[in-house]
Parts: sequence; structure tokens; C-alpha cells
Amino acid sequence: MKRRTWILLGISVVIALGLIFGMRTIRRALVRAFDTGYQAPTVDSAGAASREASGIQLGLVVTGLSEPTDIQFVPGQPDHAIFLEKGGKARYVRVPASGDAVDAEKAPLVVSLDVRTNSELGLLGLAFHPKYAENGLFYLNYNPKGGELRTVVSEWHLPAAELGKRPAKETRVLLDFEQPYENHDGGQLAFGPDGFLYIGVGDGGFKNDPHGNGQNKRTLLGSMLRIDIDDKQAGKEYAIPEDNPFVGKPDARPEIYAYGLRNPWRFSFDPQGRLLVADVGQGTWEEVDFVRAGDNLGWNTREGRHCFSPDEGCSTEGLVDPIAEYNHEIGKSITGGYVYHGEKLPQLKGKYLFGDFVDGRVWAITLPKELDPGEPMLPLEDLGQWPYLISTFGQDASGEIYMSDYSRGDIYRFEPKP
Repeated sequence: MKRRTWILLGISVVIALGLIFGMRTIRRALVRAFDTGYQAPTVDSAGAASREASGIQLGLVVTGLSEPTDIQFVPGQPDHAIFLEKGGKARYVRVPASGDAVDAEKAPLVVSLDVRTNSELGLLGLAFHPKYAENGLFYLNYNPKGGELRTVVSEWHLPAAELGKRPAKETRVLLDFEQPYENHDGGQLAFGPDGFLYIGVGDGGFKNDPHGNGQNKRTLLGSMLRIDIDDKQAGKEYAIPEDNPFVGKPDARPEIYAYGLRNPWRFSFDPQGRLLVADVGQGTWEEVDFVRAGDNLGWNTREGRHCFSPDEGCSTEGLVDPIAEYNHEIGKSITGGYVYHGEKLPQLKGKYLFGDFVDGRVWAITLPKELDPGEPMLPLEDLGQWPYLISTFGQDASGEIYMSDYSRGDIYRFEPKP
């Protein structure tokens, strides 16, 4: 009771400060002070040493965002990106090649949505159509206010020449499905090399997957979805690719490409077209998965390569191993990134970079030409630790990689140390 009293007193102080300094200050102060899962990490000596040894630094390129959730560079505009904010805004921002960082707080709005922002809800993902330069279409993943708690994936239109001049218009809703809880929504959207839209969907939330969604192919939850947005069928605003693994199978949604995921918050395709998914763990293990059609990634039977339910003696038949994992002694919430194929950091060429939201660490794994989930784990290369909440990564057309700090609203680029 005393602890609660002190917390309420502290909240009152923060609110008073917020009235003086603004609502953005109050939100950040509450997050930092009272949600232990969202406190900016402290860099330890090992993290600092790894950062020094890696030969990389983070160059500040954009400031002034509010809780960034996604970074997507505009096709055909290598120096401009759209940054999503959890609260529902999408901002069109010039990203400087060098020099001072750009303040994005007053950058033009592409979209301003009324979204739920409880827990992990909000505006979560954006993907440009492969032919965006011709058709001006892009896609958003968000949780709208009003009615039942749900996830919406919709299509928007705004030609590249009009970016920064007027807001985009929503043209159609592709998917609209209910969520049981406010966490584990996934959120990432990306077009694969096959031209289809991939959608990461979490198990629906709470803990322990109480509804068994991870192993239930009758629901879209706990899965990687794959749809054709350039066609329509059976009353849907999209078509099902003919080679989706569960087409025509009883008791399975045909949209599912792979299942057994807990929260595939961020995923990407490497230059070879391989799908790499960072799946957020619960009790002990965070994992990176190489995902193929029909794969069962194991949740909630396993977490990483380890039994979860039951905690011993679980059946692993038909389950696909992750290619890398780490435990909660060094991080607690994985944020997936990209395979580096830029020119500034040759030591990272061909390596998959990813980080941890809670502990601010960044690692790389070297991907072999032939990936086999059944092989021994790929070793993690420690690139260092920063005092940032790493909510997302981004990659520009030249292959350089960017990283966000959720708490400060800043964007950094990986650069060589001078």
C-alpha cells in the first residue's frame, strides 16, 4: 500500500511538471519513471568495450519524433523517409547525408490516425507497394480507436510527387480482425521478392499464449501472413497466393505462410530473398528465425530451442529451430533489423544486425550462403550497447542501416568511427 501511495504521489509530481513543460514531457516521464520495462538502459563496461572494439558509431540524423515505431525510405527518394509514431502520425522527413540532424517535430504529416496507444498498440508498420513510383500506393498496420480491439491493415494513396504537400487518403481496408489483448500484435509489413505482402501477427497477447493461438492455424494470430494485394477473390480485398502452404487444407487459414510465433515485431528479407524474423520471447529466450513456407516456429511449445509448455520433455516433432537466440541475462526483448549491404562499414557486409529494446544492445550474425535451421546456432557478434530503447531499424536504398531510440524520439545511422 505504501509503495502504491508513493507511486501515485510521483505521478502527481510528473503531471504537474507536464503542465509546465507539455504533454510530450509528461508521457516520456511516466514511461521512464514508472514502467520498469521501458527505462533507458545503462551501458555497462562490457557493452562499452564491445562498442569501442566494433569500429562503429551512431550518427544522429533525425530528432523530434514521438515514440518511433517504423522507418521506411521512400522509393526513388534516397534522402527521404517516412517515420511512424506510435500515436498515429506518419511524418515525411529529409534524412541528411552528413551534418546536423533534422528536427522532425514539425515535419509534414503523411497520415494522422486516431489509434489506440495502450501497451503495444498504435501505428505499427508501413510498406510501400513494389510499384509505388507508378501507383503511389502504400500500406499501414494500426489499431484504430472505437469498437472492439482490433488490427487493421489498409491501403493508402499518395504519389511521391505529393509527399509533404498533402495527406494521403485511405483507399481500402485489406484486413480487419479482433485482438484479445493489448500486446503481441506484431505490426511489421513488408513486400517479399515475390511481390506479395507479408504481415507479422503476434499470438494476441497476455502471457503464456492462453488461447493457444500460436499452434492454432484456424486463427490469423501467431502467424506470418502472405497475401496478394494486386488481385481479389471470394469477396476479399485481396487474393490468396496459390502456393501458400495451407491453401485447401481443412482447419487452416489460407493466408498463413508460417505459424508458431509469439510476437514477430520486426522482420525483413535479406538480399537473397530469405525471410528473417525476430520473435520476441517471454520467460528466458529471444530468437531469430529463418522462415519458409509452412514452417512451425514452435511457440508456445517452445521458446527458442527450449521447452516452454511443458517446460520439460516437450515434443519437438515438426518444429523448426531458430538460427540464433540469446537469453534474458543479456537482453529481454528482441528488435529485428536488416542484413547490411552498404559501403561505409565493410566489416558488417552480409551480416544481419538486430538489437534489444530493453537493454540497448546490438548484435550481428554472419549468414552462410545456405541457411539450415537444423544446424548449430549461429554465433552472436557483440557490436556494443547504447543507452537507447531500440524500437525499430531502417535501411536506405544504398544498404546503410538506421536505428531508433523510442524514449527520446531520435534516429541514428550506423557509421564508421573517424
